[in-house]
Amino acid sequence: MPGAVVPRPRQGRQGAAEKTTGRQPSPVMVHRAGAARMRDAGCMCGGGSMKRSAGESEQQAKKQKLLEEIGESWLPYLTPRDAEFYQLWKTKYSKLILRTSDTVPKELHQVVQDAFLTLQKHGCLFQDLIRIKGKDCLTPVSRILIGNPGCTYKYLNTRLFTVPWPVEGSKIKYCNPEMFDACKALMKLNDYLYNETVQALKEQSLSETKETKDAAVTNKEQDFSTCVEGERTILEDQSSSYVPRTDCINLKSKTPYNLTLLNYMDPLQMLYLKQEPYFGMGNMAVSWHHDENLVERSTVAVYSYSCKDPVINRNQLQDLRGRDPAVWHVGLKIAWDIKTPGLALPLHPGDCYFMLDDLNMTHQHCVLAGWPPRFSSTHRVAECSRGTLDYIFRQCETALQNLQDDSESVALSLKSLEVTIVKEVEGIHNEVEFEWLRQFWFQGKRYRKCTDWWFEPMAKLEEFWKKMEIMTSLVLSEVGKEECTMEQRNEIVSCFLPFLTERQELRKEWTARNNPISSHSLHTSVIAGRAEE
Repeated sequence: MPGAVVPRPRQGRQGAAEKTTGRQPSPVMVHRAGAARMRDAGCMCGGGSMKRSAGESEQQAKKQKLLEEIGESWLPYLTPRDAEFYQLWKTKYSKLILRTSDTVPKELHQVVQDAFLTLQKHGCLFQDLIRIKGKDCLTPVSRILIGNPGCTYKYLNTRLFTVPWPVEGSKIKYCNPEMFDACKALMKLNDYLYNETVQALKEQSLSETKETKDAAVTNKEQDFSTCVEGERTILEDQSSSYVPRTDCINLKSKTPYNLTLLNYMDPLQMLYLKQEPYFGMGNMAVSWHHDENLVERSTVAVYSYSCKDPVINRNQLQDLRGRDPAVWHVGLKIAWDIKTPGLALPLHPGDCYFMLDDLNMTHQHCVLAGWPPRFSSTHRVAECSRGTLDYIFRQCETALQNLQDDSESVALSLKSLEVTIVKEVEGIHNEVEFEWLRQFWFQGKRYRKCTDWWFEPMAKLEEFWKKMEIMTSLVLSEVGKEECTMEQRNEIVSCFLPFLTERQELRKEWTARNNPISSHSLHTSVIAGRAEE
């Protein structure tokens, strides 16, 4: 019955997961699936070091409460084979929009699918080495970031750098003509999904406006004596729940996708796939998460291409409970909610789905593996206020303003030892080294397979960093001089030392990361699916 909690078998876990996947899990898989429940009860952890805060403590409490309420049972979920599926979709997941492959232009299908195969042929899809709770992990999904020139996207302490698509006026040298065609095709897909998103948001706005008016009419019929006041109250109360007509004009400005994260996985080549831990949905390619580092309330659009629909004996699946294990699905659930059934939406080659508005904030989603290999192109509005070349170059210019670079003299000096200026410069120094240079070179020579676009600006950024290293030495030199008073020395050191300490610790961390294979902290199977789509 929808909404009811399904008892989870205690011996052998012969529940929905086994029926769905047709596999008997090994003891290691069972142990890992249990551990996955603890890790994935809430949203994915963000990049960088974990810092305790009141918000995180509250989140941990929510996770624990959720696990206690679930106990040893499977939560219910619906697929299109369930009679209540579409009603649940409409009422609880209405901001998930599907565009089936037959609605997408055939010529677009062709160039996009050719682009996927081109990137694969040239070896441009890579597993990312991400960092979760201090441990380095390889993503099971291979990927590449393509988007606006100079744009980056950071997740799970790894910054990806866009292979630039050929925007008008840009001068981008690709490694071969096929690579140009592939990036151009994905930019064309980006434009198509952008227009579809605008249309979907308008439809959503009109639908919610109609529901608001219908609610007012219903109230009038129920209580004629209070119709005037009731209608006014309803319209006022509902005014913030839909996009007003005046906002429709601004919809386009809210949904410009600036990059796409391409993903590829062949499930049959995976030694291990994590089992979905709450609903018994079977094998996961990407586990439950909110997409991170996006502009608030921005839509995420996904083009899905499983290389071919598998040939399946449907007679064997007639008694199957839950989703079809041969077909890829996107799963959705309301965050922190165990009363509302989950949703498993099948994805066929060329289908597109959209997570509109705040769906990514209020809900979590996962990707459930089918049998054939699958590509996806996930278009998003990345929050790039601190993630573009223009931004980091501006930061460098700010820092270097404090360097007295006299061309007539070999010696360099600082213009000011004012504490606020020293703090700002050293903060930028750390940002350039650990958020940009080490992130870029850590990923090796992967970008050379596509374009050399990034190498010139990164060389320039390295020159800026070298000057900031000199500025650090100059600060140390100044505080050691006899003319520097004890009070001034203490003031500078107290603001300066935390940056040096952080720099030393991060350099040790990155030294360890640069040799991950020899470290016991490298786990591929444990985190299967932790990377986002």
